[in-house]
Amino acid sequence: MNLDYYRLTPWQRFIYKISQFFKNIGKGIVGFFARIFHAIAGFFIGIGRGFKEFGQNFWYGDALTKSSHFIMGLSHLFRGQIVRGIIYLLLETAFVLYMVFFGGNYLAMCFENFFGGGNIGRVETYDFWNEDEGVYDKIVGDNSFLILLYGILTLFVIIFFIICYVVATRESYELEQCRIIGKKPQNFKKDVNNLLDNKFHITLLSLPMVGLFVFTIVPLVTMILIAFTNYDASHEVPQHLFQWVGFDNFKELFYGSSNLGATFWRVLGWTLLWAVLATFTSYIFGMLLAMLINRKGIKLKKLYRTLFVATIAVPQFVSLLIMSKMLDTGGGVLGSGGGIITQIVEQIFGYHLKFGIDINTTRICIVLVNMWIGVPYSMLMCSGILMNIPNDLYESARIDGASPVRRFFKITLPYMLFVTGPYLITQFIGNINNFNVIYLLSGGGPGDLMLYTDGAKGTDLLITWLYKLSLGIDRNYKLASVIGILVFIISAVFSLIVYNKSSAVKGEDNFQ
Repeated sequence: MNLDYYRLTPWQRFIYKISQFFKNIGKGIVGFFARIFHAIAGFFIGIGRGFKEFGQNFWYGDALTKSSHFIMGLSHLFRGQIVRGIIYLLLETAFVLYMVFFGGNYLAMCFENFFGGGNIGRVETYDFWNEDEGVYDKIVGDNSFLILLYGILTLFVIIFFIICYVVATRESYELEQCRIIGKKPQNFKKDVNNLLDNKFHITLLSLPMVGLFVFTIVPLVTMILIAFTNYDASHEVPQHLFQWVGFDNFKELFYGSSNLGATFWRVLGWTLLWAVLATFTSYIFGMLLAMLINRKGIKLKKLYRTLFVATIAVPQFVSLLIMSKMLDTGGGVLGSGGGIITQIVEQIFGYHLKFGIDINTTRICIVLVNMWIGVPYSMLMCSGILMNIPNDLYESARIDGASPVRRFFKITLPYMLFVTGPYLITQFIGNINNFNVIYLLSGGGPGDLMLYTDGAKGTDLLITWLYKLSLGIDRNYKLASVIGILVFIISAVFSLIVYNKSSAVKGEDNFQ
């Protein structure tokens, strides 16, 4: 830090720190997108190198190697790796059969109108009059959602096959080189031994990777693509087909003629404000509580910690439902309209608790209840960290005349932030998606006339609004998918930028 900084007034130092904060945020955003650009560039460069290697292997390979580019595993069968060759041959056969009889048709129906804005599917379900029986019969057409799902699955199958195909052709050329130098190829028994020894991590991770692909990647990609369709209650499957609409849903959310865009920005603002308040109130008060309990001279420390641990033992949704009933305006203990405690407060202070009626009051109550739930976790975590801070640092600071406040900001807080930096980022992202506290306490209410009428209320977060859009009367899946994408982008960008700027990464050498 420049020596001129210490000549500034406290107010000028504050302005300087604020400017540096936003400057670092800007650098972080630029660096984030620069990394994305470099990653994309590296991806295409890798593809180019792969094509170059593929062409060289085909051009310089012998007839058997060239034939293996059309019939996978042929070179393996004739050069000593019979089992691996059979596996490659069966894989190619299964891929061709899958594409001919199943995947190819779904892939065509899914993306044939992708750029033209047409239907996903070809035949829509309809009723026709059966003159012989005198009734209406239903002709079941295509299911747009299944077509989209199977089309995405087929894309991943094609990508997997291409990877296996590139590996097989590369191995074919390597087998040819081994034959030229007289080296014996590795047999199947040795491959199995490697998978159980040197490459055992591949064996262990194969099943989790399959689960990650089936239960995370495929649904995530499906959700992303739904954002580019008009899938809603009026296009409910399988009765109706839905269409590709490009970026129309994003335009509607940001620049729509209705108050949908204003609703999004208001909900986004409250979501970010809630995440900041929920994260740092629980963290700061938990830290202060831990410091208070750990002070010398405080008796019954174990009892205090046990009491807070007992509050954690109660399931969170039970605590939230109980607090919701206590704050109920229809007669809860803490709510207006009959609560004993509320009546006393109203008579003494003349204050009426308007939980569920006034938006700001409801938001304050939600933050306070979240503190009551979250402070014990932070207190226990901080207690363990405080015990590991060397006492020599505090003794040196006392000798130098540092006040308790200065010792906190110069020793305790930096050490805590260094250890708990990743935890804070995780908590912040978790609070952005904190469905339970909002939905179980207030249900997103009270209503706000300034918000879009499709489900959003005064205390709704983006995640609760997304839930209402998906399961509400109108079932606006397209808008819910757009919001889901935006939540992901916000969470990812914030996590990467703040983590790379945190002391846990930049100041690691200072705490060794």
